[in-house]
Amino acid sequence: MWAAALRMSALCLAITLPLQARAETAEDFYRGKPLTLVVSSATGGGYDLLSRVVAKHMPRHMPGNPTIVVRNMPGAGGVVATNHLYNVASKDGLTFGQLQNTLPFEPLLGNKEALYDSSKFNWLGSQSYETGLFIVWGGAPVKDIADIQKREVSVGAPGLNSTPSFNTRLLAETLDLKLRIVLGYPGQNEVFLAMERGEVEGFPTFYSSLMSTRPNWIKDGKIKMIAQFGPEPEPAIKEVPFAADIVKDPERAQLLRAAAAPLALGRPFAAPPGVPEDRIALLRRALAETFADPEYLAEVTKLNLPVNRPRTGEQLQAIIDEVWHMPPAAKERLRKLSGM
Repeated sequence: MWAAALRMSALCLAITLPLQARAETAEDFYRGKPLTLVVSSATGGGYDLLSRVVAKHMPRHMPGNPTIVVRNMPGAGGVVATNHLYNVASKDGLTFGQLQNTLPFEPLLGNKEALYDSSKFNWLGSQSYETGLFIVWGGAPVKDIADIQKREVSVGAPGLNSTPSFNTRLLAETLDLKLRIVLGYPGQNEVFLAMERGEVEGFPTFYSSLMSTRPNWIKDGKIKMIAQFGPEPEPAIKEVPFAADIVKDPERAQLLRAAAAPLALGRPFAAPPGVPEDRIALLRRALAETFADPEYLAEVTKLNLPVNRPRTGEQLQAIIDEVWHMPPAAKERLRKLSGM
């Protein structure tokens, strides 16, 4: 009799435990657990600033109002952080990242250090598209594209495969600019300081990043805006030439369009592969709600970080897939441009 009772208890326990495990929702899982937000750039730049604002406001849209800790992981133009997110970070949904927008295409371009498959990331969303902006210091003896087609300008960058290096080569290739890349600066903030010291003359930044970190440079005439580039021009600086309107050669125009895909991603957030679908759905929802949160919008507006066109994780994935399925000839031109 006792044996029968014990067997019945064991059977009930065996049935109950799996039911309890399956009953845990994503809301239950996240409640009370801290999250880590990995940033693929150094402190002080636009990516870092945006991540910290997201980390401040996103907890309100998650169960239990958890803490989100920002962890900067610069290196190899953001590849170090992306490799970490893909290969090392926990796949339980407690770690996600904000990645520089060229990083999803590094494997396609042949970067052997990029040990990840962009299609397997769980893309969460982005608050905007980016418009690239090539600037030179106000004291540089050039004023427009025509001048830089004749006189070389030095450009600061973190590494050979970094976003600034890629965009510098893109502009040199498509606009016939004479640009010399000077490597070794950890991030945008350090390049801006180098421009102030006269070490380098130019930098291919983003309009939103410039406005969030050096909002007075345009107003005070500290810099000259040479050209803007990306998926579409920035209305606030309509007087600055848009590269796609200048380039008439069909092959160069195609190169510009392909290279604009990273800027169309804006500043994308992603979670590692293998995270349970319900947790990804919760993270996507929380991020989208954050981008629409009045308190968040007030702060990013004050910091000149506009939310001009939020995109969902699914939309980011579609942009990435389109580039990966380009004609082979176009891919080869991108690879050559990347220097791989």
